[in-house]
Amino acid sequence: MISVPRRGFLSRRRFLSCRPRVAAEERAGAPGGGGDEVASRPHDDDAAARWRGDGERSGERAGRSHSSTDGERGGGERGLSGRLGARAERGFLGRLGAGAGRAVRAASRAGRAVRAVPGAVGLAFFQGDADPPPKVRRLAFGVPRWLRPHVPVTMISLVQVAELILALMLYLQTKSMVWSWNTGPSVGPFRQGPIWDGFEYLTAVAVALPIALRDRWPLAAWRVSFALMPVVVGVTRTIGSHPGQVPYIQWLGVSYLLVLYSVAVRCDRRITVAVWIVTFLATWIIDPNSMPVAMVVVSVAVLFGYNVRVRRSATAKLKTEERRTRQAESAQAVLAERARIARELHDVVAHHMSVIAIQAEAVPLKARGDPAQLEAGLAEIRGLSLEAIAELRQVLGVLRDQDGRVDTAPQPGLDRLDELVSNARAAGLAVLVKRAGPFDRLPPAVGLSAYRIVQESLSNAMRHAPGSTVALDVTHRRGELRLRVANGPSAAPGAGPGAGQGVVGMRERATLLGGTLDAGPAAGGGFEVRATLPVTDAGEETHEHLSTGDDVG
Repeated sequence: MISVPRRGFLSRRRFLSCRPRVAAEERAGAPGGGGDEVASRPHDDDAAARWRGDGERSGERAGRSHSSTDGERGGGERGLSGRLGARAERGFLGRLGAGAGRAVRAASRAGRAVRAVPGAVGLAFFQGDADPPPKVRRLAFGVPRWLRPHVPVTMISLVQVAELILALMLYLQTKSMVWSWNTGPSVGPFRQGPIWDGFEYLTAVAVALPIALRDRWPLAAWRVSFALMPVVVGVTRTIGSHPGQVPYIQWLGVSYLLVLYSVAVRCDRRITVAVWIVTFLATWIIDPNSMPVAMVVVSVAVLFGYNVRVRRSATAKLKTEERRTRQAESAQAVLAERARIARELHDVVAHHMSVIAIQAEAVPLKARGDPAQLEAGLAEIRGLSLEAIAELRQVLGVLRDQDGRVDTAPQPGLDRLDELVSNARAAGLAVLVKRAGPFDRLPPAVGLSAYRIVQESLSNAMRHAPGSTVALDVTHRRGELRLRVANGPSAAPGAGPGAGQGVVGMRERATLLGGTLDAGPAAGGGFEVRATLPVTDAGEETHEHLSTGDDVG
């Protein structure tokens, strides 16, 4: 684009440089100029042709250059405007589509609402039903026994009694009012005269009967009230009001509002909305002038009743959740108690049965035909068996008998540590015991847990490392009890690996007391158990949890 104007400029320079030469030749060929005119004209024609050719070529190049530049600019402008137009069109169509989508969704919701109205109206008039009355009433008392043969109920609610009294009063008041209208003097030229006497009773029933029915059958009470409303309005317009006055009597308003409140409290929301819509249409048809005020009063009654229903539903849900929470807590307590019993049974059975099994195998080999040693070994096995049975009874004491009696024998503690050591030595283990600190003031929960941990550790050594050397260290200082049970390599083949429930039970015991327990292979071979149990006042609190079934039985 830059070369085109430059070429034009050079063409102009070439043209300007030719002009003096042409002018000089013209002057030379002129008369008196000393030149030949015929010779100068071809020269002039050639220069003019060259000038015209150069000018035309430069004009073509400039034209092509300018046209290409304009075309590029025009194409860029058209592309930019096209992109902007397409983007604006897409934005407009997107907004239009979003607006159309919202309109379609709104129309769909409106259509569903309109289609739901006939179904709700059908529920209100024919198919719907209300919730049952509450079983527990605040102002209720039982019927005396001497009166029960004469009345069909066993409970008398003061609320129901008050409603029956109100219904009777409305019946008498409405009948008296209609009778005075029907038998009184004519008032003004608009009165149409007396009506049939049966309408007096029918009008009174239309006002009083819904009040008597609304506690037990609120929706049926509304249906009766709505069905008999034309009778009340017709009687009022005929003999009780003038043109332009409200065609409702005050007792009808009281009765209808109470029934609407009961419907809102005891019926589903769809039924309540349908009743409100039907009431709106009825008031608009009967008297459009009084319709706004009437619907405000009706809406207040309906909203108040619906608010009560929502609060009752929330209270019922809260009670249900509380009941479920209590059931879950009870189930969790049962599971915890089962785990505790299983842990205790595992410790008792595993230890005593291991010792009994090992001694039953070792006694014949040790006696070698000596009746005295054989009798002593069997007596020891018998003593271990009786001890195991006693501990099992103690653990299972939580399972009370029919009379509620339980075994309340004290639980074992570190004061019975020597018995464990002697049993282990009798089973072939070489047990080395080290003690440090006083053990007579340990909380029962700490003593029981320490006893079970040592018992389980020695039982594991008997099963998996028979004939090994076991180091037992028990230290009580600075508010904590430290236990260390380490056995060396086995001197004879032991039992295979177990399920690991014993180590899990020991760790649970330590954790319940706020302590720690580590168990694993020892450095020089064998197995080692280290436990730390805090000795504080919290141990007494935990003892209540651990020994609920142990101490109580």
